[in-house]
Amino acid sequence: MTTQITAVRIHTPGGPEVLRLEEFELPPPGAGEVRIRHTAIGLNYQDIYTRSGQYPAPMPSGLGTEAAGVVEALGEGVRGFAIGQRVCYASGPVLGACATHRNYPAARLLHSPAHMKDETLTASLLKGMTVEYLLQRCYPVQPGQFVLMHAAAGGVGLLAGQWGKALGARMIGVAAGREKVALALANGYEFCIDRLTEDIPARVKEITGGRGVPVVYDSVGKESFEASLASLAPRGYFVSFGTTTGAPPPVPASTLQKMGSLYFTRPTLVTYTASDDDLRNSAATVFAMFERGALHVSVNQRYALKDIARAHADLEGGRTMGSSVILP
Repeated sequence: MTTQITAVRIHTPGGPEVLRLEEFELPPPGAGEVRIRHTAIGLNYQDIYTRSGQYPAPMPSGLGTEAAGVVEALGEGVRGFAIGQRVCYASGPVLGACATHRNYPAARLLHSPAHMKDETLTASLLKGMTVEYLLQRCYPVQPGQFVLMHAAAGGVGLLAGQWGKALGARMIGVAAGREKVALALANGYEFCIDRLTEDIPARVKEITGGRGVPVVYDSVGKESFEASLASLAPRGYFVSFGTTTGAPPPVPASTLQKMGSLYFTRPTLVTYTASDDDLRNSAATVFAMFERGALHVSVNQRYALKDIARAHADLEGGRTMGSSVILP
């Protein structure tokens, strides 16, 4: 049977004002699908990229790739899930998490661990898997290494500080303002540079004894590009995984050569969780890190689904700290 739902829809790319709440009938789950009643929805910067058109999506489009909830119905051929079970998902494959209910492929669905609440899951699963692939697979961080992480007081940044500390790394964060610097220092960072008042490369060289860092994780993009390059040690890795201030400029091969035989990469979570095995292994690693107490997350902002435009404006305007969730 069909179910009446409320969902966020985008008919044309733009600012927060293009987000619409629409009601419609959700058909029964198809073969291999599960119908989920959402209890909490993740808010991530990739939602801004989708809404603005930076990440192209066919219009009209749903929004959101991360949520937790309860199984309400099973499609034909689904095994391993039962009605009433707690479940969660992140990283696609299709948009539509910003809704009261949805049908979702069982092959990409995860069982919610008993030790994590739904709000915690949606505040940390996608961000945690991002940190997992960045620190353990894209550039495997080693004990004792200095690591530079931009946006250290954001959702990904706070988890990265804790994760890096658990790996034995010496984490250097970059944040904006005293309050955000203090938050980063309370979440695994040994050092945190205030980008509003300090010279990032100069502080990095001071901290590292003039050597620079072997890896920079940069989700800021255009505004931090030069500082990131100048903070790297010879043969260092520039990992660009976000563009909150716009895309970084093209990197000529000669620049990488002259600045110390540097490496430049632009990874995505989609690539690193493309296979079902990679997805489940990454999520299991995140769950295990929470269970052993190496990670914790604070939900610092909660928004009703009807306030989705305000949530986007706050996130895009830098008015949030840590993680936010949407409550349907």
